[in-house]
Amino acid sequence: MAERALIAAFEELLTNRSERVVRWLGDDAAVVRARPFQVVSVDTMVDGVHFRLDHPHVHPADAGWRALAAALSDIAAMGADAGEAYVSMGIPEGFGAEAATQCVRGMEALAGQTGVTICGGDVTRAPALTLSVTVVGWADEAGELRGRDGARAGDRIGVTGVLGAPAAGLAVLEGRAQGPDELIAAYLRPVPRLPEGRALAGAGAHALIDLSDGIATDAGHMARRSGVRIEIDLAALPLAPGVADVAAQLEVPAAELAATGGEDFELLVAMAPGVDPGGVTWIGRVTSSPPGAPGLSLAGADPSRPLAGYEHAV
Repeated sequence: MAERALIAAFEELLTNRSERVVRWLGDDAAVVRARPFQVVSVDTMVDGVHFRLDHPHVHPADAGWRALAAALSDIAAMGADAGEAYVSMGIPEGFGAEAATQCVRGMEALAGQTGVTICGGDVTRAPALTLSVTVVGWADEAGELRGRDGARAGDRIGVTGVLGAPAAGLAVLEGRAQGPDELIAAYLRPVPRLPEGRALAGAGAHALIDLSDGIATDAGHMARRSGVRIEIDLAALPLAPGVADVAAQLEVPAAELAATGGEDFELLVAMAPGVDPGGVTWIGRVTSSPPGAPGLSLAGADPSRPLAGYEHAV
């Protein structure tokens, strides 16, 4: 697999969707006309850690889609407009040009849906397929953007979409449960909530975070960054269709699976009472924190079994 031939194949797949991109593929660096505020995030996925290409129902295009989706979800959580992406691909021996091309094809499919231009990147040899994606978002005013640290006592806590489908889909994919193909698709092809992030920021959201590791972890991140206490009612979590049935097969409460499974890539939002932007299920509230004790409480959880979402091992 020759590097130049592979890069040439990638170039045939990619489309420039932005008038801001002055130079991109084929040059030593991309040149992009900037807006006043740039938002940058990097996300890396490795075969055997973040996905399993040895599974017959997982394809290289799925890995590419997931890698770009995870990075773009961070842009959504900031309330920014998505712009450009830069991809570094580490390819193992024997992976093959066609499989590598399929990875990029999966990324480009999502880029087309979200208006993103993949402007370039790098290719190298690696022990396992490694996809590192840098994404750039834009805003015209700093006040258009949001972070994790703005939640205030009295705010309501809400979530976009439904939860638990990716965790249930992974269980089905691994043969630990049976369920519809829609659950597997939710795991393999998540959709970053870019329009929702912009809409929530524009509606006055005080804080936003994407649910990559599960509410049981990510809501705690928001609470600690904001210096508040967040209380979430597990019974109020909006469950995706099929999650309850898979949870029953796994012998865990459905709300627990939804709270801890992760990779929903929905948005958790803190907003003032009375503000209802639509498309949000209200699941909790923000209270003042005792000195030195910000954090999260999950109403309805078994106190003998503390809940936590995914935590990366390094």
